[in-house]
Amino acid sequence: MSADGPAPIPDPTRGLRGVFAALLVLEAVVVGLALLVVPASGGPLGYAVIGGLAVAMVVASGLQRRPWGLRLALVLQVATIACGLLVPALGAMGLVFAAVWVAVLLMRRDVLRRMERGELPAQQAARRPPEGPS
Repeated sequence: MSADGPAPIPDPTRGLRGVFAALLVLEAVVVGLALLVVPASGGPLGYAVIGGLAVAMVVASGLQRRPWGLRLALVLQVATIACGLLVPALGAMGLVFAAVWVAVLLMRRDVLRRMERGELPAQQAARRPPEGPS
């Protein structure tokens, strides 16, 4: 404890935002690789849509600290699944990534609940009296 009161507790969602950003970059790589298998029937529009989606994911990874960053990531996830109309394998990968997003969002929900109840290790450590020499 300092003279000004208890030390601030680190933001537990900061690490999760890093996970969101990393997941978006990984997904952007997979989406970008789908450009190699865009069927000829997809034409320039298919390349533009899939390439634009990959770029949007990289941009969104840098926006995860914004309050709306997570919503943007989830919209891009839906767009990835919809791109399965152009490349069916991309739709399948979109579903795999959707499962990963669900797992990460469940973890986020657990962290937020534990934070509300004051059960996070940093919160418990802040409540303990400082240990001095005995």
